[in-house]
Amino acid sequence: MKITREQVEHVARLARLELSDAEKELFTGQLDGILAYVDKLNELDTSGIVPTAHAVPMENAFREDVVTASLGVERALANAPDRSESFFRVPKVIE
Repeated sequence: MKITREQVEHVARLARLELSDAEKELFTGQLDGILAYVDKLNELDTSGIVPTAHAVPMENAFREDVVTASLGVERALANAPDRSESFFRVPKVIE
């Protein structure tokens, strides 16, 4: 796979990046190298590999879902810097 300078310029334009000529040349070479490496990985036979396989066994780390009493309004708002009745008061961010 060969990355062209025009493709690098297109991606830079989409990302709203302004690149110098030296950076365009550098990134063209780097991206071409990355895609060549990925293309080399595609040569491997992965037909016997399960897509979700991991190098080490994975286990679910979630705990059992147990119903407990809620925190309560007073405890939840105990350290609130500002409150209004039973709500957190925050500064307005939209005009």
